[in-house]
Amino acid sequence: MDLGSRDAFDRTGTLGIEEEFFIVDADGRPTSGTDELVYGSEPPEILDGRLDHELFKFVIETQTPTLDSLASAREALTEVRSALVDHANRHGFSIAASGLHPAAKWRELEHAEKPRYRAQLDRIQYPQHRNTTAGLHVHVGVDDADKAVWIANELRWYLPIMLALSANSPYWNGFDTGLQSARARIFEGLPNTGVPTAFEDFEAFQRFERTMVETGSINDRGELWYDVRPHSSHGTVEVRTPDGQADPDRVLAFVEYIEALVDDLGERYDDGESGHDHRREFLDENKWRALRHGHGAELLSMDFSEPIPLGELVDRERSRLGISGIGDIYDCESGAERQRRLKEQGGLDAVCESLLIG
Repeated sequence: MDLGSRDAFDRTGTLGIEEEFFIVDADGRPTSGTDELVYGSEPPEILDGRLDHELFKFVIETQTPTLDSLASAREALTEVRSALVDHANRHGFSIAASGLHPAAKWRELEHAEKPRYRAQLDRIQYPQHRNTTAGLHVHVGVDDADKAVWIANELRWYLPIMLALSANSPYWNGFDTGLQSARARIFEGLPNTGVPTAFEDFEAFQRFERTMVETGSINDRGELWYDVRPHSSHGTVEVRTPDGQADPDRVLAFVEYIEALVDDLGERYDDGESGHDHRREFLDENKWRALRHGHGAELLSMDFSEPIPLGELVDRERSRLGISGIGDIYDCESGAERQRRLKEQGGLDAVCESLLIG
């Protein structure tokens, strides 16, 4: 039973970016394609060992190599995306990105045959059968296991800021949900998702992992799909909150923000700062506000005493951390707003076209 190791946490500041994309046809509609792209052909060199499919055959995941700095992230992200699009084009497919594809109807789409996913479908049933979601996952290296757990605990309050800014999935299964990130709500239908509880230290977290595996609650620790988690194999803190994004600049803005947060919190830990004892119910309330209202959300303050407009929180964060990307996202139309505008102006075709990358 592989549960990772405390020893994995030996580097600070490394980065890794995982993106989930949709495989689409010439009309921008979801189509099964991972058999051809993952199993039926040799991927480009940069994708070798870093390309896989998810639950549905129209969802594919890429990973960047381990990066040693934020400065190298743009080049790596561009290379990986370009390689994926070229690989898909050679086989007659295109690639799209969003939290949910607006034209995807889960009853009409094929599930992957991979034994891991078949076992999940059998165990979880309906919530997993409908899980057509795609997200952005960012890893940041941390040089101490207990520090990584502490950082993950503290990050929980910041996650709704990321979700509200990333909200890019108003449509699901052919209708407008009224939400800004329906992906976040659909994904929470699965077990072991959402905002996690806090853990005292790495030993407590690993004990939890072990119990979940040994009791048959999960098949492997990768099925702990929380919005943030210490990754006990990679030696990172992994943030899994944002919706998928077609625009690479938005992806890089979230990478910048997450790296800055992890760096700041790591310094606080080293200085002996005590963490916050946040009630999960208040954190869940902030997540609800974020997925429901997106850029228009008002999130509860750090002490949960008052609601604060997202724009004010973004201004505080970019000033405090010396970053700019999340401010640029907030100043622009949100992904969900853009999809709704395009749907009204040009119908579903216009929305599908807007999600293509490459």
